[in-house]
Amino acid sequence: QVQLVESGGGLVQAGGSLRLSCAASRTSFTIKDMGWYRQAPGKQRELVAVISRGGVTNFADSVKGRFTISRDNAKNTVSLQMNSLEPEDTAVYYCNAHDERGFNYWGQGTQVTVSS
Repeated sequence: QVQLVESGGGLVQAGGSLRLSCAASRTSFTIKDMGWYRQAPGKQRELVAVISRGGVTNFADSVKGRFTISRDNAKNTVSLQMNSLEPEDTAVYYCNAHDERGFNYWGQGTQVTVSS
């Protein structure tokens, strides 16, 4: 069982920046895609950004040009750099990872609040 531990959420003013980090516990299985999802009150969980083990990235249209995602395969960590934050980015952000068996893992979530 892989555990994902997130850090870096908080309160920031519009136009500000935050960096989220996520670390996967030690596992003998290869971690494939890692990424971030978010869920705002009353809305469904949505993809924010994902990065493959080879470094291929995909972003939600709403964050393109503002957010970047990176990972360290040796440490099984993934980070999300969020710039030019908007009130609409307010949500609980969840780290996600898949391993080579196809098992899917979620972090506990970290709150990001952007004030206007």
